[in-house]
Amino acid sequence: MPGIGPRSAERIALWIVQSRGEQPDQIARAITATRQSVRPCPRCGFFTMEEVCGICSDTSRVPDLLCVVEQPTDILPLEKTSAFRGRYHSLGGRISPLDHVGPDDLRIKELIARVEQEKFSEVILALAADVEGEATTNYLVELLKPYPVSLTRIAHGLPAGGGLESADELTLYRALSGRTKL
Repeated sequence: MPGIGPRSAERIALWIVQSRGEQPDQIARAITATRQSVRPCPRCGFFTMEEVCGICSDTSRVPDLLCVVEQPTDILPLEKTSAFRGRYHSLGGRISPLDHVGPDDLRIKELIARVEQEKFSEVILALAADVEGEATTNYLVELLKPYPVSLTRIAHGLPAGGGLESADELTLYRALSGRTKL
Protein backbone atom coordinates (compact mmCIF):
# COMPACT_ATOMS: atom_id res chain seq x y z
CA MET A 1 0.00 0.00 0.00
CA PRO A 2 1.31 3.46 -0.82
CA GLY A 3 2.88 5.26 2.12
CA ILE A 4 3.26 2.12 4.19
CA GLY A 5 6.81 0.89 4.55
CA PRO A 6 7.96 -2.64 5.37
CA ARG A 7 7.96 -2.11 9.15
CA SER A 8 4.50 -0.57 9.20
CA ALA A 9 3.18 -3.32 6.93
CA GLU A 10 4.59 -5.93 9.28
CA ARG A 11 2.97 -4.27 12.32
CA ILE A 12 -0.39 -4.03 10.54
CA ALA A 13 -0.24 -7.67 9.42
CA LEU A 14 0.62 -8.82 12.93
CA TRP A 15 -2.19 -6.73 14.41
CA ILE A 16 -4.68 -8.26 11.94
CA VAL A 17 -3.54 -11.81 12.74
CA GLN A 18 -3.43 -11.31 16.52
CA SER A 19 -6.57 -9.21 16.88
CA ARG A 20 -9.35 -10.92 18.81
CA GLY A 21 -12.09 -8.41 18.06
CA GLU A 22 -14.19 -7.60 15.02
CA GLN A 23 -12.14 -4.57 14.01
CA PRO A 24 -10.12 -6.25 11.20
CA ASP A 25 -13.33 -7.64 9.70
CA GLN A 26 -15.01 -4.22 9.98
CA ILE A 27 -12.06 -2.61 8.21
CA ALA A 28 -12.19 -5.26 5.46
CA ARG A 29 -15.94 -4.66 4.98
CA ALA A 30 -15.40 -0.88 4.89
CA ILE A 31 -12.72 -1.26 2.23
CA THR A 32 -14.96 -3.52 0.15
CA ALA A 33 -17.94 -1.17 0.49
CA THR A 34 -15.81 1.81 -0.49
CA ARG A 35 -14.47 0.04 -3.57
CA GLN A 36 -18.03 -0.85 -4.60
CA SER A 37 -19.65 2.54 -4.00
CA VAL A 38 -17.03 5.18 -4.86
CA ARG A 39 -16.37 5.69 -8.56
CA PRO A 40 -15.07 8.39 -10.88
CA CYS A 41 -17.42 11.22 -11.79
CA PRO A 42 -18.32 10.76 -15.47
CA ARG A 43 -17.91 14.48 -16.09
CA CYS A 44 -14.69 15.49 -14.30
CA GLY A 45 -13.12 12.24 -13.07
CA PHE A 46 -13.21 13.15 -9.36
CA PHE A 47 -14.57 10.72 -6.75
CA THR A 48 -18.30 10.32 -6.22
CA MET A 49 -20.98 8.01 -4.89
CA GLU A 50 -23.68 9.89 -6.82
CA GLU A 51 -24.45 10.28 -10.53
CA VAL A 52 -22.01 13.24 -10.67
CA CYS A 53 -19.67 14.54 -7.97
CA GLY A 54 -20.43 17.35 -5.54
CA ILE A 55 -18.19 19.77 -7.41
CA CYS A 56 -19.90 19.21 -10.78
CA SER A 57 -23.36 19.45 -9.21
CA ASP A 58 -22.55 22.65 -7.25
CA THR A 59 -24.45 25.43 -9.03
CA SER A 60 -22.58 28.15 -7.09
CA ARG A 61 -19.31 27.37 -8.89
CA VAL A 62 -18.09 29.53 -11.78
CA PRO A 63 -19.30 27.59 -14.83
CA ASP A 64 -16.91 28.99 -17.45
CA LEU A 65 -13.58 28.24 -15.69
CA LEU A 66 -12.00 24.81 -16.09
CA CYS A 67 -8.90 23.59 -14.28
CA VAL A 68 -7.23 20.53 -15.85
CA VAL A 69 -5.27 18.27 -13.51
CA GLU A 70 -3.43 14.98 -13.93
CA GLN A 71 -5.14 12.89 -11.23
CA PRO A 72 -8.39 13.20 -9.27
CA THR A 73 -6.30 13.46 -6.10
CA ASP A 74 -4.82 16.71 -7.48
CA ILE A 75 -8.24 18.33 -6.98
CA LEU A 76 -8.09 17.93 -3.20
CA PRO A 77 -5.23 20.39 -2.46
CA LEU A 78 -6.71 22.92 -4.91
CA GLU A 79 -10.06 22.72 -3.14
CA LYS A 80 -8.41 23.17 0.27
CA THR A 81 -7.11 26.59 -0.81
CA SER A 82 -10.63 27.86 -1.68
CA ALA A 83 -8.85 29.97 -4.34
CA PHE A 84 -10.53 28.27 -7.30
CA ARG A 85 -14.31 28.04 -7.62
CA GLY A 86 -14.62 26.77 -11.18
CA ARG A 87 -14.88 23.28 -12.64
CA TYR A 88 -12.24 20.54 -12.89
CA HIS A 89 -11.18 17.90 -15.37
CA SER A 90 -8.88 15.05 -14.38
CA LEU A 91 -6.95 13.48 -17.24
CA GLY A 92 -6.22 10.28 -15.31
CA GLY A 93 -2.49 10.63 -15.84
CA ARG A 94 -0.03 12.29 -18.20
CA ILE A 95 1.66 11.44 -21.44
CA SER A 96 4.64 9.24 -20.63
CA PRO A 97 6.07 7.23 -23.54
CA LEU A 98 8.52 5.41 -21.25
CA ASP A 99 5.57 4.12 -19.21
CA HIS A 100 3.60 3.35 -22.41
CA VAL A 101 1.01 6.05 -21.65
CA GLY A 102 -0.13 7.92 -24.74
CA PRO A 103 -2.85 10.51 -25.37
CA ASP A 104 -5.43 7.78 -26.07
CA ASP A 105 -4.87 6.37 -22.56
CA LEU A 106 -5.96 9.65 -20.95
CA ARG A 107 -9.31 11.47 -20.70
CA ILE A 108 -8.35 13.93 -23.45
CA LYS A 109 -11.30 13.18 -25.77
CA GLU A 110 -13.61 13.88 -22.84
CA LEU A 111 -11.79 17.18 -22.21
CA ILE A 112 -12.24 18.28 -25.83
CA ALA A 113 -15.93 17.33 -25.69
CA ARG A 114 -16.38 19.40 -22.53
CA VAL A 115 -14.63 22.42 -24.07
CA GLU A 116 -16.94 22.15 -27.10
CA GLN A 117 -20.14 21.65 -25.10
CA GLU A 118 -19.67 23.70 -21.93
CA LYS A 119 -18.21 26.83 -23.57
CA PHE A 120 -15.49 27.64 -21.04
CA SER A 121 -13.88 31.08 -21.26
CA GLU A 122 -10.63 29.86 -19.66
CA VAL A 123 -8.89 26.52 -19.34
CA ILE A 124 -6.19 26.45 -16.65
CA LEU A 125 -3.58 23.73 -17.07
CA ALA A 126 -2.42 22.61 -13.61
CA LEU A 127 -0.02 19.84 -14.60
CA ALA A 128 3.36 18.96 -13.13
CA ALA A 129 6.43 20.95 -14.12
CA ASP A 130 8.40 17.86 -15.13
CA VAL A 131 9.10 16.39 -18.58
CA GLU A 132 5.86 14.39 -18.79
CA GLY A 133 3.76 17.25 -17.43
CA GLU A 134 5.29 19.66 -19.93
CA ALA A 135 4.73 17.21 -22.80
CA THR A 136 1.10 16.79 -21.78
CA THR A 137 0.64 20.55 -21.39
CA ASN A 138 2.12 21.23 -24.83
CA TYR A 139 -0.04 18.52 -26.40
CA LEU A 140 -3.19 19.98 -24.83
CA VAL A 141 -2.28 23.52 -25.89
CA GLU A 142 -2.01 22.39 -29.52
CA LEU A 143 -5.35 20.58 -29.33
CA LEU A 144 -7.15 23.47 -27.63
CA LYS A 145 -5.74 26.31 -29.81
CA PRO A 146 -8.62 26.19 -32.33
CA TYR A 147 -11.22 26.79 -29.61
CA PRO A 148 -12.28 30.27 -28.45
CA VAL A 149 -10.90 29.76 -24.96
CA SER A 150 -8.12 31.46 -23.03
CA LEU A 151 -5.39 28.93 -22.18
CA THR A 152 -3.43 29.56 -18.97
CA ARG A 153 -1.28 27.54 -16.61
CA ILE A 154 -0.68 27.72 -12.90
CA ALA A 155 2.39 29.65 -11.81
CA HIS A 156 5.57 27.73 -11.07
CA GLY A 157 8.26 28.93 -8.73
CA LEU A 158 9.86 28.50 -5.35
CA PRO A 159 7.78 26.83 -2.64
CA ALA A 160 7.11 28.65 0.61
CA GLY A 161 10.08 28.11 2.90
CA GLY A 162 12.23 26.86 0.03
CA GLY A 163 15.65 28.30 -0.57
CA LEU A 164 17.50 29.01 -3.79
CA GLU A 165 20.12 26.39 -2.99
CA SER A 166 17.60 23.55 -3.22
CA ALA A 167 15.79 24.72 -6.38
CA ASP A 168 16.51 23.22 -9.79
CA GLU A 169 17.36 25.36 -12.84
CA LEU A 170 13.91 25.10 -14.44
CA THR A 171 12.16 26.22 -11.25
CA LEU A 172 14.58 29.14 -10.86
CA TYR A 173 14.15 30.10 -14.51
CA ARG A 174 10.35 30.12 -14.15
CA ALA A 175 10.54 31.98 -10.85
CA LEU A 176 12.67 34.70 -12.44
CA SER A 177 10.74 34.97 -15.70
CA GLY A 178 7.38 34.99 -13.88
CA ARG A 179 8.35 37.64 -11.35
CA THR A 180 5.86 40.39 -10.49
CA LYS A 181 6.28 44.01 -9.51
CA LEU A 182 5.97 44.85 -5.81
